Amino acid sequence: MLRTEEFIISSANHVPGFEILETKGFVYGLTVRSRGLGGQVGAGIRSMFGGEIKEYVKMMEESRNEALDRMIAHAEELGANAVISVRFDSDEISNVMQEILAYGTAVIAEKK
Repeated sequence: MLRTEEFIISSANHVPGFEILETKGFVYGLTVRSRGLGGQVGAGIRSMFGGEIKEYVKMMEESRNEALDRMIAHAEELGANAVISVRFDSDEISNVMQEILAYGTAVIAEKK
């Protein structure tokens, strides 16, 4: 479950309408995912004909949300209520595994 509704996430260095009171530090969330054999076979067949490979889109969406949730949990451990300068990184570990990293700066933000 993605928890961004109750936690401030911004790809910018600030949040409009909020003042950054304290910087807590660098935070990240990491996940590594692999499609199961059925998904790999389905994606392989689909790749022969071109077009979007829905099995991998779903896997990447789930991975992104999991990485964000883990980043938020890391920030909460530091006492933050927001993460700014949020970025994603992705890398293939092998032909069947994908790493997703969400990272940013944990801060305490207060509404102006």
